Amino acid sequence: MSAPNGSAQDATPAAVPVRWSRRFFVVWLVLLVVWEGIIRAGWYTGLFLPAPSAILSSLGGLIADGTLAGHITFTVIRIVMGLIGGATLGLLLGLAMGMSKRLRRLFDPIVAALHPIPRLAFFPLLIVVFGVGEMSKLAAVSLGAFFPMLLNTMAGVRGMNPVHLELGRSYGATRRQMFMHVLFPGSLPLMLTGLRLSSNVAFHATIGVEMVGSRTGIGSLLWLSWQTFSINQLYATLTVIAALGIGLASLIRWITVRGAPWLAERPAIA
Repeated sequence: MSAPNGSAQDATPAAVPVRWSRRFFVVWLVLLVVWEGIIRAGWYTGLFLPAPSAILSSLGGLIADGTLAGHITFTVIRIVMGLIGGATLGLLLGLAMGMSKRLRRLFDPIVAALHPIPRLAFFPLLIVVFGVGEMSKLAAVSLGAFFPMLLNTMAGVRGMNPVHLELGRSYGATRRQMFMHVLFPGSLPLMLTGLRLSSNVAFHATIGVEMVGSRTGIGSLLWLSWQTFSINQLYATLTVIAALGIGLASLIRWITVRGAPWLAERPAIA
């Protein structure tokens, strides 16, 4: 398919994360320098706003003793496994519901009932079903990744331009050819939007589940820092979470550019 349909342009802002410009880093560097100067000058002596150098020192300690690497490993594995499970199921069901009116009538009420419920609200029930082990955590993350992928995939299929479908039929395309060369490429922009949203929700769900029900992962480290009133470590952990979020957004952008080059971000107007 040489050109996207009309829905691609609508999906572009949500499907392509913002590039990190040099100006962004300069602004943050200036803020950190000012922040450090205020603390060192003694203009702020409270306990709840440590100097950036103290946060960096705490972060260095977590890296040096191997604590951070272990927690990051658990968190990344949960995000990836939950995203693979939830997004894949959401993709398949979204394609089926988008193409079948009967399936939409069957599953739409269920999706409408379950989608507004906060994902962490399901966690106690998942513990009852799967136990307190790793399976309940992965199920919670997968559940979070499932709905954005489902809804965006279904919207992408249903939002196909009818002209493209009629054109494929008039050329005698088989059902497989229609799916592979018309339906799937035309739905891809919103599928990628769903992937980005699913990855964000999976990330949030992982941190939340680790905070309330795990002794491993970045979320558990964040919760431990709060319980022990380790303010420097608390800020260091939040910095790591932000860095993981930036890395995840960059990865999704790379996937978007490879999967749908026409969604590549246009140059910003200075």
